[in-house]
Amino acid sequence: MSSRPAYLFTLAVLALTALGCSLFTNIAPATSEVPSGPAPEILFQDDFSDSSSGWDQVENTDGITNYENGYYRILVNATDTDVWANPGLNFTNVIIEVEATKAGGPDDNDFGVICRYQDIENFYMFIISSDGYYGVGKVKNGELSLVGAKQLQPHAAIRQGATTNQLRADCVGSRLTLRVNDVTLADVVDEEFTAGDVGLIAGTYSEPGTDIHFDNFVVRRP
Repeated sequence: MSSRPAYLFTLAVLALTALGCSLFTNIAPATSEVPSGPAPEILFQDDFSDSSSGWDQVENTDGITNYENGYYRILVNATDTDVWANPGLNFTNVIIEVEATKAGGPDDNDFGVICRYQDIENFYMFIISSDGYYGVGKVKNGELSLVGAKQLQPHAAIRQGATTNQLRADCVGSRLTLRVNDVTLADVVDEEFTAGDVGLIAGTYSEPGTDIHFDNFVVRRP
C-alpha cells in the first residue's frame, strides 16, 4: 500500500460500548536515534504472567482482550474497528514501553499503546502497522485525529509482517514522542490531556482478524 489515508472507522472497548469516530488530522518527520542514558524509575510493569494484575478480560463476537500464556492478547474480529484495554491506573508524565508481536490477521492493521486515557472518548494513542506505518493519535469527544500529520506515515524502522516490534511512547508535558525499535518516528506537541490511564490498542481496517500479543509492558517516570 502506498499510503494510509484517514477515513471513518470505529473505536471499541470490548468491556464497554463501541463508538464511532471521525477522521485523522496531524505527525512529525521521523529520523533521530534514541539518546542513551540511565533507565528512569519504574512506576508499573507487567509481564502478564498474573491474570489478576488488573487488565480487562473480555471475549465476545467483536474480539478478545485477555491474558493468554504469559502475554496479553488483543484480537479484533470486526472490520474498521479498534479495540483497547487498560489496567485502571492514573499517571501524568510517563514513558511507556512494550513488545508487540503480530500473531495473525492482515498486515494492514494498527496496534500500539495509549496514554492519558480519560474515558472511551478522550485519550492519546501511539500506533504502528504490520505494513510499516505509524502515527500519534488523539481521541477527543469520540473524534479521532492524528497529531502532526494528515495520514499515517511509512518508516523502515518498523518490522513488517508476523514479527515483534519494541514500542516506546513518551508523554511528557505537552510533548508526545513515539519510538519504535530504538528509532524516533514522531515527536509532536499537544496540550489537550495532562493525565490519565495507560493502555494497549489494536485494530483493523477492511479485513478482520488482527491478532496482537503484547509482553513486558513497563511504565517509567521520565
